[in-house]
Amino acid sequence: MSCLMVVQAEITDPARFRDYTAVVPALVARFGGRYCVLGGATTRLEGTGWPECKSVVSEWPSREAALAFWHSPAYQAAARLREGTGRFTIVLLDGIDEPKAPA
Repeated sequence: MSCLMVVQAEITDPARFRDYTAVVPALVARFGGRYCVLGGATTRLEGTGWPECKSVVSEWPSREAALAFWHSPAYQAAARLREGTGRFTIVLLDGIDEPKAPA
């Protein structure tokens, strides 16, 4: 089953954050992930639960692949580059293999 990694990022130090973004895309690809959303504009349609921030969504072949990326020594080294550059919320969501038809 596919898996989505969703990141909400409020960047406070864009210059230092660029060091992180220079390294991570190649790691995402190496571990089988692909970006679906990469910081595009957000329009809140309803509610108050989604902060005004940048969003990143990556798709992975499986939860195991996403976790292998996350826990890899290569990513853990890269993650240190974003320390102190903002506030981040990162979650994994199980995807669906085939879209469900409306009931």
